[in-house]
Amino acid sequence: MKRWLLAILLVGSLYSCDIRRVKNGPMSLAHMDGHFFDDTTSVEIIDSTYDFGKVTEGTKVVYNYRFVNTGKKPLVIASARASCGCTVPEKPEEPVKPGETGTLKVVFNSADRPGPTYKTITVVSNAYPAFPVLQLKGEVDAKK
Repeated sequence: MKRWLLAILLVGSLYSCDIRRVKNGPMSLAHMDGHFFDDTTSVEIIDSTYDFGKVTEGTKVVYNYRFVNTGKKPLVIASARASCGCTVPEKPEEPVKPGETGTLKVVFNSADRPGPTYKTITVVSNAYPAFPVLQLKGEVDAKK
């Protein structure tokens, strides 16, 4: 009897979990909580990877990733986060209108980070398909 009760509870708990797959990936507002929003738009990335070459340790690398709203609705960037605290993305606060070019500023602080560097920036927006992961890479020479 206890085994049956345990089996029923296990099946019930698994059934109650929402384990559906998200159609457009985990980083899109276009499909959240099982609802597909009609205000999606599309985006074309002009700069998805930036190779800053070589810098001396302690240098701050600043780059503006460019993108174009190729859809018919305003592009809203809800958040942007980097793979490391040494890299700080600054998203546009206002929606990017259809046909306009927007930028996402990223500042990488190379202090205490000698050697090869590879950072990623994840953007959450209402773009469908989802905004691709942005990349920042280069080489940090140790301070002498």
